[in-house]
Amino acid sequence: MKTVFLIAAAAMVAVALAALLLPLVRQGRKSGRSRGVFAAALLIALVLPLGTGALYLLVGTPAALNGVTAEAAAPISMQQALTELRTHLQQQPDDLQGWMLLAQTSSMLRQPADARDAFDHALKLAPNNAEAMIGWAENDSMTRSDHRIEGRALELLKRAVQLHPDSQRGLWLLGISNFQRGEYREAAATWRLLQPQLEPGSNVAKAVAEQIAVADARAGGAPAGASSSSAAATAPQGAALQVQVALAPALKDKLAPGDALFVYARAENGPPMPLAVAKLDPAQLPTTVTLTDAMAMTPAFKLSSVERVFVGARISHSGQPVAQPGDLEGDAGVVAVDRKAPVKISIDKVH
Repeated sequence: MKTVFLIAAAAMVAVALAALLLPLVRQGRKSGRSRGVFAAALLIALVLPLGTGALYLLVGTPAALNGVTAEAAAPISMQQALTELRTHLQQQPDDLQGWMLLAQTSSMLRQPADARDAFDHALKLAPNNAEAMIGWAENDSMTRSDHRIEGRALELLKRAVQLHPDSQRGLWLLGISNFQRGEYREAAATWRLLQPQLEPGSNVAKAVAEQIAVADARAGGAPAGASSSSAAATAPQGAALQVQVALAPALKDKLAPGDALFVYARAENGPPMPLAVAKLDPAQLPTTVTLTDAMAMTPAFKLSSVERVFVGARISHSGQPVAQPGDLEGDAGVVAVDRKAPVKISIDKVH
């Protein structure tokens, strides 16, 4: 709607009011009433609509009446929102809440490097922000091929838990870091601090109990006070995939002392973090291993959380799960998690 139309509309209202009031004026004059009263009435009838329109043009938003274009009506995409947020943060780099929002959104979109960078900016503004510390550590592990929590990530986690001993994510990740370093008793002890905060019988509580049982078992048995030393061994495993691994005869001469065999399963469509992984001695080949929910790094990402997984095996010359040139590899492709028949893998390729 154009400005001319606004003025025309106001004029039409004024004319309509005048047409209504003129007969009343004439009738009033016959009744002997003052001409000034009716003159004032006519003035108000003419000036008020025009004045209102003029005032709106000065202080209102006439453009809002022009109609909404298709471009303006289109919903903003997540990428556009992130672009605008980044532009805002370039202009106002001290906006802590803005950095936290960018970090959390990037993490949700599975962009761990971007999330870690945003959390880093937040930590520069608020060094004791426990949520930023935990977020930095978690996303740093997601950028690594081995998903280990160590170095600065571990230091930040420890500080966060010291500041907030009841932090569920902090305790869970700190326990994972213990478990990754083979500190199974410490992992179990850390996760036990988490248990009282969880809803009894919930899926998360069950998953944490399973991980504690696995840690206790690897530490050499259940801790003092446990009802049975076999409790860990009998803990429910949930989903399980039996994998048979063999080494192609042509590659046997490429084995070297210190090699490590990793058998793993990861989501068909998802982050590269394994849902389950087992580390074995290549000298045991051919061998059979069962990948289970108990081998998950986090309750949110385990075998039973998806329907299909990519199953592979790698002989690492460095002894680490990160793929390196010269490593020996093989895979079975994508299989269903509820598969009952063994999954067969031949390690027959050189990375």
